[in-house]
Amino acid sequence: MEQQNIENLFKWFDQMTTLIEYTEDIPYLEGLIEAGELLHVKEVSAEIEKEFKNKLEKQLSKINIESFEREEIRKALQLAILKGMKGATQQNHYITPDAVAIFIGYLVRKFIGDKKNVRIFDPACGTGNLLTGVMNQLPYETHAFGSEVDPSLIQLAYVNANLQQREIEFFHQDSLRHLLLEPVDIVVSDLPVGYYPDDEQAKNFTLHAEEGHSFAHHLFIEQSLNYTLAGGYLFLIVPNFLFDSEQSDKLHSYLQEYAHIQGLLQLPLSMFKSEKNAKSILVLQKKGIKTTPPKKALMAQLPSFKNVQAMDKILNQINIWLKNDRK
Repeated sequence: MEQQNIENLFKWFDQMTTLIEYTEDIPYLEGLIEAGELLHVKEVSAEIEKEFKNKLEKQLSKINIESFEREEIRKALQLAILKGMKGATQQNHYITPDAVAIFIGYLVRKFIGDKKNVRIFDPACGTGNLLTGVMNQLPYETHAFGSEVDPSLIQLAYVNANLQQREIEFFHQDSLRHLLLEPVDIVVSDLPVGYYPDDEQAKNFTLHAEEGHSFAHHLFIEQSLNYTLAGGYLFLIVPNFLFDSEQSDKLHSYLQEYAHIQGLLQLPLSMFKSEKNAKSILVLQKKGIKTTPPKKALMAQLPSFKNVQAMDKILNQINIWLKNDRK
């Protein structure tokens, strides 16, 4: 993967998107969706005004998407999405940092081992950055699925998958409603944090609040387990206050009944604007007839991902845990 390739492709996305944005008078992210779709189909509609059509075709001629690696495409598109989201997005509409996606990909490889034909699902896939970031690190065939309620985000995820030539089945819906999906081997997700507004729908979950709104992140954990095979693994980015907030006793009892907590890895505080926004990676295994809990859960405070020496030490500790403490 070449940094120069990422920069060149991002520059192309930015120029093409800006051209569409100003010509059509639409938001940057909508222009980016159009730019990505044009790059995928490599053809401009004949119905477009001639001068604009010529400009689009000239821009398309400057790039050959087949010459880029999947990770180069994902990273370049991510940079363009971040530009479009800057200052105009909700807290939940942010992209999972690259370092976290890479680290989760590492964990998935370690826990799954040599299993083939793996099915992987992200119930809050957003732009597809975390899902494709993990997929790009797996050395085996994957059947992938993503669900997202936001129309712009799922369109960006669709563009992301197409440009990376990834086959991903997307569900544009409220992920806390019934999904036409068979249980999967792996769930990866950066869970939405906050309250779920649909109190009636929340009542279908064990983890619904007795009074007031339920926590969306609690319901997403339950929904994720619902769509995981017995013995399957979940790698969930959760708020640090997950087990310290109201309704947490109910969550803890639920997890004790249906899952083995394999680990809780606290992400570096330096990644977050404030400590209250800090998150961790929760690793669960859905209970099954043949599953057993680890001798002790993997608990760690991760150092800065830029600190190579400290990260090597943590990775060594994880490898020792996998060998000695995980049954």
